[in-house]
Amino acid sequence: MTPYKGVRYHLKEFTRRGPQNPRELFNHRHSSLRNVIERTFGVLKKRFPIIASGSEPHYSLERMTDIVLACCILHNFLRGVDNDDALIDEVDREIMENHVETNTAQTREDDYRIGCNFRDELAEQMWRDYNNC
Repeated sequence: MTPYKGVRYHLKEFTRRGPQNPRELFNHRHSSLRNVIERTFGVLKKRFPIIASGSEPHYSLERMTDIVLACCILHNFLRGVDNDDALIDEVDREIMENHVETNTAQTREDDYRIGCNFRDELAEQMWRDYNNC
């Protein structure tokens, strides 16, 4: 799901003033989640080379999902045994140095419209929940 275009997105843009409407709140949460996902995959790639492989995957989508889940479980277990913050700090530095914006817009008009409608409904629900806290 893509963020809203032309609306504040990056976390730095929200440091002085929080989200002012549903679209800004959605983009803020989208950006926060994207940051967590990027950091997670960075750590997993450093620790488990099977994820970092640059070649085409030879596994089904279901199998790749299982591999990532297993790596997350193993990583969390290993963090409990040996909390290696140097690995996480190194990944954070690399993400900041190599951050590249990607455009994930869907090409099919129907799928795009359905996605936009779902995103709008989700943003409105988030905004209602945000204001009721």
